[in-house]
Amino acid sequence: MKKKKPDFSKPKPEPKEEVVKDGIPREDSSQQFYSDKIYFNLPLIVIAGRPNVGKSTLFNALTHTKRAITDPTPGVTRDPVEGTCFIAGKPVHLVDTGGYKLTRDFTSRESEMDDLVVEKTMEMVRKADRILLLLDATEITTEDEELLSQMRPYWNKVVGAVNKTEGGKNEELAYNYMKYGFKNLIFISATHGDNIPALSQALIDGIDFSRVTEGSEEELPIRIAILGKPNTGKSTLSNALTHTQASIVSDYAGTTRDVVEGSFRYNGKDIQILDTAGIRRKKKVSENVEYYSVNRAIKTLDECDIMFLMMDAKDGLTEQDKKITSLAYERGRGIIFILNKWDTVEDGSRKAFKQIEEYIHTMFGHMKWAPIVAISAKNEDGIKNLMDTALTLYEQLNRKIDTAALNLALKDWLFKYPPPATKAIHFKVRYITQVSSNPVKFLIFATRPDNVPESYVTYLKNRVREDLGFDQIPVQIEMKASRQKWQDRPEVNG
Repeated sequence: MKKKKPDFSKPKPEPKEEVVKDGIPREDSSQQFYSDKIYFNLPLIVIAGRPNVGKSTLFNALTHTKRAITDPTPGVTRDPVEGTCFIAGKPVHLVDTGGYKLTRDFTSRESEMDDLVVEKTMEMVRKADRILLLLDATEITTEDEELLSQMRPYWNKVVGAVNKTEGGKNEELAYNYMKYGFKNLIFISATHGDNIPALSQALIDGIDFSRVTEGSEEELPIRIAILGKPNTGKSTLSNALTHTQASIVSDYAGTTRDVVEGSFRYNGKDIQILDTAGIRRKKKVSENVEYYSVNRAIKTLDECDIMFLMMDAKDGLTEQDKKITSLAYERGRGIIFILNKWDTVEDGSRKAFKQIEEYIHTMFGHMKWAPIVAISAKNEDGIKNLMDTALTLYEQLNRKIDTAALNLALKDWLFKYPPPATKAIHFKVRYITQVSSNPVKFLIFATRPDNVPESYVTYLKNRVREDLGFDQIPVQIEMKASRQKWQDRPEVNG
């Protein structure tokens, strides 16, 4: 089906209290998202600059989110942080890059990381339709001059902005940047919003939007979040799936800080991967940046459909893994336990896998339905099985059962295992209905719901899961009071 061209001239919808796009709340709706739309072939705008000039603050201001971590510590952003937003009324794909930093100590791990960040920044710059070069009004540094020289081959795509000029502050210093050949410089304040409208217009002027198409909510991608401890191979898996180097891979613990998004197609389905920061125990989190990274990682559980819980096959399950899994379970997300680095396990046999599987099932007695997959992200072994499993989970998460079929099944379940009937425990189960998918939730109506034992609720939940095709995902059941039989309700009888 050919996608229609979007009409950007149509009036925007009235601002709502909260707009959600791709699962991300937009509290400020001055550049409103169409909550039921998804856009394709968007122009790419990349924010570049040295560390601590305010790139992440500006990214958050333009996207009306708090996606990028902002902190006074230089070099907080390492991997590119991406988001779709409206700028001056036009949809674009915006990327916040890591700060361009010159390496001084070639023997240090931080310098090695700086090189990787610079390489990633320049890779995004080469692909950009527009480069927002952000500068700091308070000083011109060697890193600014080096970055400016790197921008020369792409000068026709560059829009220059000098930050930290709120209320005319530092403007005399800001004009010093004119000597580098800017035809026009826009003085802004990312924090206070000064001149952001003028910057927005400059960013989209001259960009070709003719290839942009729009689709419906049904075409939104399957969103998979990769969570786990540091150094379990999350970024390696993300890169292997997307066939890119979007996430920086290093054995330096805590490399990933922001959530890095990547996209690919698998078996005709659009997939979006959310590569998150490694989650350690609270007492081991020593800096503000890591604290925010961990919070951002956990927040992806509100945005994803499926969680990949990455574990080192040699290390097994940790207390943090248990807590993360509990959070995903409470939200009704699909959960896949991944045993990564399986190629390093000495006895990588079926027997060894079964032993680990039994251990995980012991730790999560109520989650024996959750799939466990062994892979080697580095060698790309087991990834087909992993993605096939993910598609199965997604299909189950979105399965909807007709109420009539549900109640025929309920009648059979009640016949096979009637509710207990004593003077102390007495109730009648009336009917069942599915109230939501993804997460999957059912309401069961009974005469005295408080009298229904937990064991009987578990029985009904197991029957729903096994008999109706929800055997690999969480299923939520809520009991409610009703004295009316399903077939006697007015809406059934017309």
